[in-house]
Amino acid sequence: MEYFLLIISAVFINNIVLVQYLGTCPFLGTSKSTDVALGMGGAVIFVTGMAVALTWPIQKMLLEPYGLDYLRTIVFILVIASLVQFVEMFLKKMVPPLYRALGLYLPLITTNCAVLGSALLVQKNSYGFTKSVVFGLATGVGFTLALVIISSIRERFDISPIPHVFRGVPIALITAGLMSLAFLAFTGMAS
Repeated sequence: MEYFLLIISAVFINNIVLVQYLGTCPFLGTSKSTDVALGMGGAVIFVTGMAVALTWPIQKMLLEPYGLDYLRTIVFILVIASLVQFVEMFLKKMVPPLYRALGLYLPLITTNCAVLGSALLVQKNSYGFTKSVVFGLATGVGFTLALVIISSIRERFDISPIPHVFRGVPIALITAGLMSLAFLAFTGMAS
């Protein structure tokens, strides 16, 4: 039950994009197409899960025992950058259309605050290793859910009669704000 609540909390109640406002750049940048959003979501799930799985032992076995906590952010970013390079090489070799579609946003996963934020939240909440990995994967799923929802809505905008001044970024920002309000309604459902 504890893990179920952790997953529900990470996906809906404390959604990393719509409630904690981390990772909004790729959220808006890669949400014009559902296919690209799914690819970006898969990459973020992998990187977030692996980043949490790798940074947890580094924190517990290296940084904390030797009093190197002040290096936490730099070390975590290096781990995330390495994982992103791995994902980039994999997509370039195995899924070239998705690699081209993600473009600049793929290497920017390195600086995606959602990934770094989940690794830091695990340390802040003092989760154990298994709970950390579950939290990291659930956070990635929450990011993907938000990305797929907004990309589905934005695809409908292309065929909808929207006033000219609201087309493009303005309607995307209004939609993201309304989605955020909807996800804030989950607040208080579980602790």
